[in-house]
Amino acid sequence: MTQALTPARLGFLYPGFAAEDDYPRMGEMLEPPARVSLVHTEFTEDAHTVEALSEMGSIPRLSKGAEALADSQVESVLWTSTSASFVLGLDGIRGQIDALQIILGVPASTTAMAFAHGVKALGANRVAIAATYPEDVAQRFRQFLGHFGIEVVHLASRGIVTAAEVGTLGKDKVIDFATANTRADADALLIPDTALHSAAWLTELEQATRKPVLTANQVSFWEALRLCGKLTPQRGLGRLFEMTG
Repeated sequence: MTQALTPARLGFLYPGFAAEDDYPRMGEMLEPPARVSLVHTEFTEDAHTVEALSEMGSIPRLSKGAEALADSQVESVLWTSTSASFVLGLDGIRGQIDALQIILGVPASTTAMAFAHGVKALGANRVAIAATYPEDVAQRFRQFLGHFGIEVVHLASRGIVTAAEVGTLGKDKVIDFATANTRADADALLIPDTALHSAAWLTELEQATRKPVLTANQVSFWEALRLCGKLTPQRGLGRLFEMTG
């Protein structure tokens, strides 16, 4: 008889306030439910610009957030900003991960890396991207995925500058944006912004697009579970979770 896993204890560092409620929601959707510890990190400017994102994802910012998680007994930790990791390049991401692991002594990752791992787990080689970012930031996400041999067949940029505005987008707008940017020759659709709500609509997003859909908060949660060895098949969280064993 296989011994049941104990509930996962997951840590998330989340910049500011936008769609952070996705994380406790996903924790409750999980079987068994996970314990979610989330810390809001600070930044100078809420803007999807390379300069602002680089400051947001700087080691001092992440270190301060990690220190706030030190007594929470988390089993893994995620820096949950896609753009404030990929804009720094692979070396910058490695620096972020190393800093978190040193401070907390548990496996760590970032949302950008979670996308790369999630795409590979699905066996996808070609993807479409529906990005809320301005064009120059969205293009950096394409470049980041290229390091992992992931081909981008379509890239859409909604051009929203602030995370606060992204967080106000409701279900209908998110699904419309997704369906408008689905492509027949893509193996999956990526929606890369942790400021965008998606946890409550993952099944509907996949039904509307007829594709596996990876969203930033979803892959962050998946990555946190994967890192601590407590990833099991789940329903209601998208095809990525259904096929994981």
